[in-house]
Amino acid sequence: MPRCVADLLDHQLVFVTGKGGVGKTTIAAALAWLAAERGKRTLVCDVDARGDLADLYEVRPFGFAERQVAPRLWAMSMDTEASLKQYLSLQLKLPLITRIGPVARMFDFVASAAPGVREIVTVGKFCWEVKEGHYDLVIVDAPSSGHVIGQLAAPQAINELVKVGLVRQQTGWMLDILGDHDRTGVVIVATPAEMPVSETVELMARLDDETNVALSAVVVNRVLPELFGRGEEEVFGRLEDPASRSAIESELGGSLEPIVDAARLTVTMRRSRTGHLEDLRRAVRPDIAMLYMPYLFSRGSGLRTTRQVAEALAAEMGY
Repeated sequence: MPRCVADLLDHQLVFVTGKGGVGKTTIAAALAWLAAERGKRTLVCDVDARGDLADLYEVRPFGFAERQVAPRLWAMSMDTEASLKQYLSLQLKLPLITRIGPVARMFDFVASAAPGVREIVTVGKFCWEVKEGHYDLVIVDAPSSGHVIGQLAAPQAINELVKVGLVRQQTGWMLDILGDHDRTGVVIVATPAEMPVSETVELMARLDDETNVALSAVVVNRVLPELFGRGEEEVFGRLEDPASRSAIESELGGSLEPIVDAARLTVTMRRSRTGHLEDLRRAVRPDIAMLYMPYLFSRGSGLRTTRQVAEALAAEMGY
Protein backbone atom coordinates (compact mmCIF):
# COMPACT_ATOMS: atom_id res chain seq x y z
CA MET A 1 0.00 0.00 0.00
CA PRO A 2 1.44 3.44 -0.94
CA ARG A 3 2.51 5.38 2.11
CA CYS A 4 0.20 8.31 1.32
CA VAL A 5 -2.96 6.19 1.65
CA ALA A 6 -2.23 5.42 5.27
CA ASP A 7 -1.07 8.98 5.99
CA LEU A 8 -3.74 11.01 4.16
CA LEU A 9 -5.80 11.77 7.27
CA ASP A 10 -2.58 12.29 9.24
CA HIS A 11 -1.91 15.43 7.19
CA GLN A 12 -2.81 18.77 8.74
CA LEU A 13 -3.73 20.50 5.48
CA VAL A 14 -5.26 18.89 2.36
CA PHE A 15 -6.24 20.71 -0.84
CA VAL A 16 -8.86 18.89 -2.94
CA THR A 17 -8.97 19.93 -6.58
CA GLY A 18 -9.80 18.64 -10.05
CA LYS A 19 -11.53 19.57 -13.28
CA GLY A 20 -14.91 21.21 -12.82
CA GLY A 21 -17.76 18.73 -12.71
CA VAL A 22 -15.80 15.68 -11.48
CA GLY A 23 -17.22 15.83 -7.94
CA LYS A 24 -14.31 17.43 -6.05
CA THR A 25 -16.64 19.19 -3.61
CA THR A 26 -18.35 15.89 -2.81
CA ILE A 27 -14.98 14.24 -2.20
CA ALA A 28 -13.83 17.14 0.01
CA ALA A 29 -17.05 16.97 2.05
CA ALA A 30 -16.82 13.20 2.41
CA LEU A 31 -13.13 13.27 3.34
CA ALA A 32 -13.87 15.84 6.05
CA TRP A 33 -16.80 13.76 7.31
CA LEU A 34 -14.59 10.65 7.44
CA ALA A 35 -11.85 12.52 9.33
CA ALA A 36 -14.35 13.80 11.89
CA GLU A 37 -15.82 10.32 12.34
CA ARG A 38 -12.33 9.02 13.04
CA GLY A 39 -11.86 11.51 15.88
CA LYS A 40 -10.12 14.37 14.06
CA ARG A 41 -11.12 17.95 14.84
CA THR A 42 -11.68 18.95 11.23
CA LEU A 43 -12.26 22.23 9.40
CA VAL A 44 -13.53 22.08 5.81
CA CYS A 45 -13.27 25.26 3.72
CA ASP A 46 -15.27 26.29 0.65
CA VAL A 47 -13.02 28.54 -1.43
CA ASP A 48 -15.49 29.39 -4.21
CA ALA A 49 -18.24 30.26 -1.69
CA ARG A 50 -20.99 28.88 -3.96
CA GLY A 51 -22.80 27.01 -1.21
CA ASP A 52 -22.37 23.51 -2.66
CA LEU A 53 -20.50 22.35 0.41
CA ALA A 54 -23.34 23.42 2.71
CA ASP A 55 -25.80 21.46 0.56
CA LEU A 56 -23.74 18.31 1.02
CA TYR A 57 -24.16 18.62 4.79
CA GLU A 58 -27.78 19.79 4.50
CA VAL A 59 -27.14 22.94 6.53
CA ARG A 60 -27.71 26.61 5.84
CA PRO A 61 -24.89 28.37 3.95
CA PHE A 62 -21.96 29.26 6.17
CA GLY A 63 -19.74 32.33 6.17
CA PHE A 64 -16.13 33.17 6.97
CA ALA A 65 -16.58 32.46 10.68
CA GLU A 66 -16.26 28.71 11.28
CA ARG A 67 -19.48 26.96 12.24
CA GLN A 68 -19.88 23.46 13.63
CA VAL A 69 -21.97 21.29 11.32
CA ALA A 70 -21.42 17.87 12.96
CA PRO A 71 -19.49 16.38 15.88
CA ARG A 72 -15.80 17.37 15.49
CA LEU A 73 -16.56 18.98 12.10
CA TRP A 74 -16.54 22.72 11.38
CA ALA A 75 -17.07 24.49 8.05
CA MET A 76 -16.43 27.93 6.61
CA SER A 77 -16.62 29.81 3.33
CA MET A 78 -13.72 31.92 2.10
CA ASP A 79 -14.20 35.69 2.07
CA THR A 80 -11.12 37.54 0.83
CA GLU A 81 -11.95 40.81 2.57
CA ALA A 82 -12.66 39.07 5.88
CA SER A 83 -9.44 37.08 5.49
CA LEU A 84 -7.52 40.29 4.85
CA LYS A 85 -9.02 41.83 7.98
CA GLN A 86 -7.97 38.82 10.03
CA TYR A 87 -4.52 38.89 8.42
CA LEU A 88 -4.01 42.54 9.30
CA SER A 89 -5.16 42.10 12.89
CA LEU A 90 -3.40 38.81 13.66
CA GLN A 91 -0.42 38.38 11.35
CA LEU A 92 0.73 41.98 11.12
CA LYS A 93 -0.21 42.69 14.78
CA LEU A 94 -2.36 45.68 13.83
CA PRO A 95 -5.36 46.67 15.95
CA LEU A 96 -8.61 45.01 14.91
CA ILE A 97 -10.47 47.42 12.64
CA THR A 98 -14.17 47.16 12.07
CA ARG A 99 -14.29 48.88 8.68
CA ILE A 100 -11.59 48.24 6.11
CA GLY A 101 -13.24 49.69 3.02
CA PRO A 102 -10.30 51.97 2.03
CA VAL A 103 -7.81 49.22 2.87
CA ALA A 104 -9.81 46.71 0.84
CA ARG A 105 -9.87 49.08 -2.15
CA MET A 106 -6.13 49.54 -1.85
CA PHE A 107 -5.79 45.77 -1.58
CA ASP A 108 -7.76 45.34 -4.82
CA PHE A 109 -5.45 47.82 -6.53
CA VAL A 110 -2.30 46.10 -5.26
CA ALA A 111 -3.69 42.65 -6.06
CA SER A 112 -4.37 43.70 -9.65
CA ALA A 113 -0.86 45.09 -10.02
CA ALA A 114 0.90 42.20 -8.27
CA PRO A 115 -0.57 38.79 -9.10
CA GLY A 116 -0.39 36.43 -6.15
CA VAL A 117 -1.34 38.89 -3.42
CA ARG A 118 -5.02 37.88 -3.36
CA GLU A 119 -4.09 34.19 -3.45
CA ILE A 120 -1.66 34.52 -0.58
CA VAL A 121 -4.35 36.02 1.65
CA THR A 122 -6.51 32.96 0.91
CA VAL A 123 -3.79 30.35 1.37
CA GLY A 124 -2.51 32.24 4.40
CA LYS A 125 -5.82 31.68 6.19
CA PHE A 126 -5.54 27.91 5.83
CA CYS A 127 -1.86 27.85 6.77
CA TRP A 128 -2.55 30.04 9.80
CA GLU A 129 -5.19 27.58 11.07
CA VAL A 130 -2.56 24.83 10.79
CA LYS A 131 0.13 26.97 12.42
CA GLU A 132 -2.11 27.81 15.38
CA GLY A 133 -3.22 24.19 15.79
CA HIS A 134 -6.91 25.02 16.05
CA TYR A 135 -7.80 21.82 14.18
CA ASP A 136 -6.22 18.42 13.60
CA LEU A 137 -6.97 18.64 9.88
CA VAL A 138 -7.94 21.45 7.49
CA ILE A 139 -9.51 20.31 4.21
CA VAL A 140 -9.83 22.87 1.42
CA ASP A 141 -12.37 22.53 -1.37
CA ALA A 142 -9.87 24.29 -3.62
CA PRO A 143 -10.39 25.96 -7.01
CA SER A 144 -10.57 23.76 -10.10
CA SER A 145 -7.40 22.49 -11.74
CA GLY A 146 -7.19 25.56 -13.98
CA HIS A 147 -6.76 27.93 -11.01
CA VAL A 148 -5.34 26.00 -8.07
CA ILE A 149 -1.72 26.23 -9.22
CA GLY A 150 -1.75 30.03 -8.96
CA GLN A 151 -3.06 29.75 -5.42
CA LEU A 152 -0.54 27.15 -4.27
CA ALA A 153 2.38 28.88 -6.00
CA ALA A 154 1.62 32.36 -4.63
CA PRO A 155 3.68 32.17 -1.40
CA GLN A 156 6.77 31.02 -3.31
CA ALA A 157 6.29 33.76 -5.93
CA ILE A 158 5.96 36.48 -3.29
CA ASN A 159 8.87 35.03 -1.32
CA GLU A 160 11.12 35.24 -4.37
CA LEU A 161 9.92 38.76 -5.19
CA VAL A 162 10.38 40.24 -1.68
CA LYS A 163 13.81 39.48 -0.26
CA VAL A 164 13.59 41.09 3.18
CA GLY A 165 11.07 42.39 5.68
CA LEU A 166 7.78 41.40 7.24
CA VAL A 167 6.15 40.11 4.05
CA ARG A 168 9.01 37.69 3.45
CA GLN A 169 8.74 36.49 7.05
CA GLN A 170 5.03 35.82 6.58
CA THR A 171 5.51 33.83 3.37
CA GLY A 172 8.42 31.97 4.95
CA TRP A 173 6.34 30.11 7.53
CA MET A 174 3.62 29.45 4.93
CA LEU A 175 6.18 27.80 2.67
CA ASP A 176 7.40 25.70 5.60
CA ILE A 177 3.87 24.34 6.06
CA LEU A 178 3.08 23.90 2.37
CA GLY A 179 6.41 22.25 1.64
CA ASP A 180 6.22 19.76 4.51
CA HIS A 181 4.91 16.64 2.79
CA ASP A 182 3.97 15.06 6.10
CA ARG A 183 1.72 18.02 6.94
CA THR A 184 0.35 19.16 3.58
CA GLY A 185 -0.88 17.37 0.46
CA VAL A 186 -3.03 17.71 -2.63
CA VAL A 187 -5.79 15.32 -3.66
CA ILE A 188 -6.78 15.45 -7.33
CA VAL A 189 -10.24 14.23 -8.24
CA ALA A 190 -10.84 12.85 -11.74
CA THR A 191 -13.37 10.74 -13.59
CA PRO A 192 -12.50 8.00 -16.11
CA ALA A 193 -13.06 10.22 -19.15
CA GLU A 194 -10.69 11.81 -21.66
CA MET A 195 -10.65 15.47 -20.55
CA PRO A 196 -10.55 14.89 -16.75
CA VAL A 197 -7.71 12.37 -17.20
CA SER A 198 -5.80 14.73 -19.47
CA GLU A 199 -6.19 17.66 -17.04
CA THR A 200 -5.15 15.47 -14.11
CA VAL A 201 -1.95 14.40 -15.85
CA GLU A 202 -1.17 18.04 -16.70
CA LEU A 203 -1.93 19.18 -13.15
CA MET A 204 0.38 16.55 -11.64
CA ALA A 205 3.23 17.86 -13.78
CA ARG A 206 2.52 21.47 -12.86
CA LEU A 207 2.38 20.66 -9.15
CA ASP A 208 5.91 19.23 -9.40
CA ASP A 209 7.25 22.05 -11.57
CA GLU A 210 5.58 25.16 -10.14
CA THR A 211 4.83 24.52 -6.46
CA ASN A 212 6.43 22.95 -3.40
CA VAL A 213 3.20 21.14 -2.45
CA ALA A 214 3.16 17.36 -2.83
CA LEU A 215 0.49 15.21 -4.46
CA SER A 216 -0.93 12.79 -1.89
CA ALA A 217 -3.61 10.91 -3.82
CA VAL A 218 -5.69 10.75 -6.98
CA VAL A 219 -9.37 9.95 -6.46
CA VAL A 220 -11.09 8.44 -9.49
CA ASN A 221 -14.76 9.24 -9.08
CA ARG A 222 -17.82 7.64 -10.74
CA VAL A 223 -16.23 4.32 -11.61
CA LEU A 224 -18.84 2.06 -13.20
CA PRO A 225 -19.18 -1.47 -11.81
CA GLU A 226 -18.68 -4.42 -14.14
CA LEU A 227 -22.29 -5.54 -14.37
CA PHE A 228 -21.83 -8.05 -17.17
CA GLY A 229 -19.07 -10.56 -17.76
CA ARG A 230 -18.14 -12.31 -21.00
CA GLY A 231 -20.78 -14.97 -20.40
CA GLU A 232 -23.59 -12.43 -20.17
CA GLU A 233 -22.28 -10.65 -23.26
CA GLU A 234 -22.54 -13.90 -25.20
CA VAL A 235 -26.17 -14.25 -24.12
CA PHE A 236 -26.95 -10.72 -25.32
CA GLY A 237 -25.19 -11.58 -28.57
CA ARG A 238 -27.44 -14.59 -29.11
CA LEU A 239 -30.46 -12.36 -28.57
CA GLU A 240 -29.51 -10.58 -31.80
CA ASP A 241 -30.90 -13.63 -33.59
CA PRO A 242 -34.48 -12.66 -34.68
CA ALA A 243 -35.93 -16.11 -34.06
CA SER A 244 -34.53 -16.39 -30.55
CA ARG A 245 -35.64 -12.88 -29.64
CA SER A 246 -39.11 -13.40 -31.09
CA ALA A 247 -39.62 -16.56 -29.05
CA ILE A 248 -38.53 -14.90 -25.80
CA GLU A 249 -40.56 -11.75 -26.47
CA SER A 250 -43.61 -13.89 -27.15
CA GLU A 251 -43.13 -15.65 -23.84
CA LEU A 252 -42.57 -12.39 -21.92
CA GLY A 253 -45.23 -10.42 -23.72
CA GLY A 254 -42.95 -7.45 -24.36
CA SER A 255 -39.96 -6.17 -26.36
CA LEU A 256 -36.38 -7.02 -25.36
CA GLU A 257 -34.96 -4.10 -27.35
CA PRO A 258 -34.68 -1.62 -24.43
CA ILE A 259 -32.98 -4.24 -22.24
CA VAL A 260 -30.50 -5.27 -24.93
CA ASP A 261 -29.73 -1.62 -25.80
CA ALA A 262 -29.15 -0.75 -22.14
CA ALA A 263 -26.84 -3.73 -21.66
CA ARG A 264 -24.90 -2.89 -24.80
CA LEU A 265 -24.50 0.76 -23.68
CA THR A 266 -23.34 -0.33 -20.22
CA VAL A 267 -20.67 -2.63 -21.63
CA THR A 268 -19.48 0.04 -24.09
CA MET A 269 -19.23 2.74 -21.39
CA ARG A 270 -17.43 0.39 -19.01
CA ARG A 271 -14.83 -0.56 -21.62
CA SER A 272 -14.31 3.03 -22.75
CA ARG A 273 -13.82 4.24 -19.17
CA THR A 274 -11.49 1.35 -18.41
CA GLY A 275 -9.20 2.59 -21.21
CA HIS A 276 -9.06 6.09 -19.73
CA LEU A 277 -8.50 4.59 -16.29
CA GLU A 278 -5.50 2.64 -17.56
CA ASP A 279 -4.06 5.81 -19.13
CA LEU A 280 -4.34 7.58 -15.78
CA ARG A 281 -2.85 4.67 -13.86
CA ARG A 282 0.21 4.68 -16.14
CA ALA A 283 0.71 8.42 -15.55
CA VAL A 284 0.49 8.28 -11.74
CA ARG A 285 3.69 7.40 -9.89
CA PRO A 286 3.62 4.05 -8.05
CA ASP A 287 4.03 5.78 -4.68
CA ILE A 288 0.88 7.88 -5.19
CA ALA A 289 -2.39 6.34 -4.08
CA MET A 290 -5.28 5.94 -6.51
CA LEU A 291 -8.63 5.64 -4.76
CA TYR A 292 -11.66 4.43 -6.72
CA MET A 293 -15.14 5.76 -5.94
CA PRO A 294 -18.14 3.88 -7.37
CA TYR A 295 -20.77 5.55 -9.50
CA LEU A 296 -23.70 6.31 -7.19
CA PHE A 297 -26.98 5.61 -8.95
CA SER A 298 -29.00 7.98 -6.79
CA ARG A 299 -30.66 11.35 -7.02
CA GLY A 300 -29.63 14.39 -5.04
CA SER A 301 -26.40 15.25 -3.30
CA GLY A 302 -27.22 15.69 0.36
CA LEU A 303 -25.89 14.19 3.55
CA ARG A 304 -26.83 10.64 2.53
CA THR A 305 -24.54 10.92 -0.51
CA THR A 306 -21.76 12.45 1.61
CA ARG A 307 -21.93 9.51 4.03
CA GLN A 308 -21.95 6.97 1.18
CA VAL A 309 -18.85 8.51 -0.37
CA ALA A 310 -17.16 8.70 3.04
CA GLU A 311 -17.79 4.98 3.53
CA ALA A 312 -16.33 4.22 0.10
CA LEU A 313 -13.27 6.37 0.90
CA ALA A 314 -12.80 4.54 4.20
CA ALA A 315 -12.88 1.18 2.40
CA GLU A 316 -10.38 2.34 -0.22
CA MET A 317 -8.04 3.76 2.41
CA GLY A 318 -8.11 0.57 4.43
CA TYR A 319 -9.93 1.97 7.47
